[in-house]
Amino acid sequence: MTMPFIDLGAQQARIRAKLDTAIAKVLDEGSYIMGPEVKLFEEQLSAFCGAKHSLACANGTDALSLALMALGIKAGDAVLVPSFTFAATAEVVPFINATPVFVDVRPDTFNMDVESLKRGIAEAKRLGLTPKAVIPVDLFGLAADFDAIEPIARENGLAIIDDAAQGFGAAYHGRTVGAIGDITTTSFFPAKPLGCYGDGGAIFTNDDRLAALIDSYRIHGKGSHKYDNERIGMNSRLDTLQAAVLIEKLAIFPDEIEERQKVAQRYSAGLADRYGVPFIPDGLVSTWAQYTIKTKSEAERAQVQEKAKQAGIPTAIYYPIPLHAQTAFREFPRDPQGLPVSDDLAKRVISLPMHPYLGAQVQDRVMEAVR
Repeated sequence: MTMPFIDLGAQQARIRAKLDTAIAKVLDEGSYIMGPEVKLFEEQLSAFCGAKHSLACANGTDALSLALMALGIKAGDAVLVPSFTFAATAEVVPFINATPVFVDVRPDTFNMDVESLKRGIAEAKRLGLTPKAVIPVDLFGLAADFDAIEPIARENGLAIIDDAAQGFGAAYHGRTVGAIGDITTTSFFPAKPLGCYGDGGAIFTNDDRLAALIDSYRIHGKGSHKYDNERIGMNSRLDTLQAAVLIEKLAIFPDEIEERQKVAQRYSAGLADRYGVPFIPDGLVSTWAQYTIKTKSEAERAQVQEKAKQAGIPTAIYYPIPLHAQTAFREFPRDPQGLPVSDDLAKRVISLPMHPYLGAQVQDRVMEAVR
């Protein structure tokens, strides 16, 4: 029998009675769009991560778009993004007519490389673009190297948008992801560490002005009068039903993060002698959106994937084609020295089943298969 890659059923069984009650309450109230649960959830998000403002929206991609819109990013501006990540991080940039500039990642954490960031900024300027923002990604649940990124961003006048679609709730030297950078965005896609039963997202900021703009942009550019929109916005609201689900999931989120640490530690102890296992710098705590190992070669990865398949073990490759090599993004600027780490990781990484309810015996089965 094939095991689930992410066992959402086990989590649902744990909180099913509370979910049923919460959903029934929304149905009884009948306020399905921006109902009271949405505001309550936003308040709880702020209490959890320490951000002054938490604004729910329809999905993580919209969250990134809203962040760029609030910052006034426009045509002629450059936004620095890592190449080794999901397409949403970069696709929002040309969506608002700005230009993504791809930079490389580190071989140990898979997160943005600051030396490549510097070269990317210089390349953007050489091309006549105005660098305006950088979007570090907290890949696989691990916070980016903000101590290195922040001074470079400030020196060059760049806003920092932390793409925490996978890393919301992680810890970075005593700071909680969600309250880092000028704006943080996240996704509540079902497979995320904190996920709903559909699409959902949120934007976090400590800046009152940016929060007011995001609040307007997410609801058609609303102003003080319902039918007098002050700016061109979008329709990006979190459904009340999803907020009700997320309230119950957020209540157990800290416990689930702890359980994810145990699963990751067991994996690393059992696989470190055979594969490259994730590196977690001192002072950081990952949410382990994925547990990703590195094989020695693309051929070895194929062998691991096949052995796992034969044993009924699901695996996934995040990401087999870096963004700068994908059809939609090939013509955009990049680090002039290339992106060799992104190219290499795309050939060697493979992710194993990871969730808070992965029992030791099942995990041993996974490790036995891939070894």
